[in-house]
Amino acid sequence: MEVYLNVIEFGNGIYGAQAASIHYFGKDVSKLTKEEAARLAVILPSPRRYKASQPGPYVARRTEWTLRQMRMWGNRLDYSSRTIPGEEE
Repeated sequence: MEVYLNVIEFGNGIYGAQAASIHYFGKDVSKLTKEEAARLAVILPSPRRYKASQPGPYVARRTEWTLRQMRMWGNRLDYSSRTIPGEEE
């Protein structure tokens, strides 16, 4: 995941989460708020069409959905596991 986030295109000539953070929000990726991080994730299906810093209706709706998912799952996900919390193997 880390490699992917460091090379993915977030816009015309904007490669990697750090570059996207600086371009869209003017700050280091480690300083992003949860909402700003969610916006970057939401624009990934089409980063040349959607803008994280000026969200239209689609990005705003998807950002709210993403934030709800973040709150719901919190720290309950174990990315090293192949199972979903609450499900039997």
